[in-house]
Amino acid sequence: MMKRKKAFVLLCLMLSIESLTLGSNAQNSIKDEASTSNPSSSIAHPSFRYQVGVCDWMILKRQKLGEFELAKQLGCDGIELDMGSLGQREMFDNKIRDPQEAAIFKRTADSLDIKVGAVAMSGFYAQDLTKRDNYLALAEDCFDTMDKMGNVEVAFLPLGGSGNDWSTNKEKRAIIVKRLHDIGEAAKARGKRVGIDTPLDAKGNLKLLKEINSPGIAIFYKFQTIVENGWDVCKDMKKLGGKNICAIHASNTDKVWLRNDSLIDMPAIKRTLDQMGWGGWLFVERSRNVSMVRNVKMNYGNNVRYLKEIFNSYPTPAVALDSKGRESAYVNTIIGRAQKATDELGITWTPMGQNVQNIIANRYFKLNDIYAERDSIKKSDKQLAEAQCDSKLYRSHFGFDADLSTYLNPQEIERVKDVMTYHVVKVTYDAQCDMIPTLTEEEKAQILTWLKEARELAIDAESSKKKHEVFGKYKGRINNYLSKRGYDLNKEREEWYKRVKARGGEL
Repeated sequence: MMKRKKAFVLLCLMLSIESLTLGSNAQNSIKDEASTSNPSSSIAHPSFRYQVGVCDWMILKRQKLGEFELAKQLGCDGIELDMGSLGQREMFDNKIRDPQEAAIFKRTADSLDIKVGAVAMSGFYAQDLTKRDNYLALAEDCFDTMDKMGNVEVAFLPLGGSGNDWSTNKEKRAIIVKRLHDIGEAAKARGKRVGIDTPLDAKGNLKLLKEINSPGIAIFYKFQTIVENGWDVCKDMKKLGGKNICAIHASNTDKVWLRNDSLIDMPAIKRTLDQMGWGGWLFVERSRNVSMVRNVKMNYGNNVRYLKEIFNSYPTPAVALDSKGRESAYVNTIIGRAQKATDELGITWTPMGQNVQNIIANRYFKLNDIYAERDSIKKSDKQLAEAQCDSKLYRSHFGFDADLSTYLNPQEIERVKDVMTYHVVKVTYDAQCDMIPTLTEEEKAQILTWLKEARELAIDAESSKKKHEVFGKYKGRINNYLSKRGYDLNKEREEWYKRVKARGGEL
């Protein structure tokens, strides 16, 4: 039995290296082909009346080519592309003003089937519109960018930099109204609308729009503003009217994910928008979980997925979950176990993460089926049961790597395996190196090779106990190896204890 398992492990390692290499090459090919090979990248946009995107400045990709690939990974239909920072500059820091850069951005977006749903002048979150006498030049720069990115129809113009006093200060309000009228007329001439973000409720916004008196200006609706003022989102939207809303920032301030936000009743909002006959872009700006505020994929992947679930446009995973005929409690346990790996990679709430999660869960289901069959046969023929079990483990082992390699690179696959085996490889390797600081590079490499060999067996073991037993045997092999190399392990361990205790640690 042990000879057969050793041969199995050696073949596992050889073929794993080969399959990971092929997986890496395949992944590169997938990225090159953009949307033809990867199931998570080939989902065509259905003609949903609602489309979901993210603000590129909030996902740390302001005017960076990587925003399109990241948006694809997050499951977005598109992005809200920013014009670049403004600060004390005369014009936006807009690289898309360059025709060559614009062509690259457009080509990249098209190759990934990611739309630019709106172009934002977010610089006006900090800059005062009443003090920018070149406001029309800035607006025209935005309109030019919209044309270059595919005749985008909606622009975003926040008024935060102008403060809130303009709404009551007659002189300042008159300047705001005049400049917005000019911008609106320029937008109308280009076949566009500029959505403004104000601190007002529906009544105040309707009055403001009437004063501006230009069809080129509308409201870029923002849930956060309404919630922070204690107003009712659904009632306010109804009063404002769908024709006055050109797009929506469908998020709240940073605190919790949208699905956990008791202040935003998203299903009710969806029903209200349906009743209003409204359709368009929903952009996630914030609603980050403050306990992991810098984890872009987890925060925006979760929020995008939630919006698409509520608005009925979340794509069906390419990899189906093999849950049919299994008890729901057991299935939920396995999904939770698989999610630990996708959490580790930060992809849980993305379409790619859903597929990876299902691959891992299906592997657990497969192992359960193999061992259940073994136990059934073992009652009548123990030797046959073990032989068939080993055969099925062997035949199915490499398929797991192959399935994962469709979505993950070799390093990510290793991280999945580490999660599935409780990170024993890293914990043990680090402990060995810390215990014996004089280990040579050759000795370190041998220890790591054996630990990874153990992981290949442990990953298919039937329980946590069995997984640890596999590693236990390999730890014994490592100890024998080090003893033969002249190390006094008892002495090394005693000195290690002293060092760890001296630095305030425990073993």
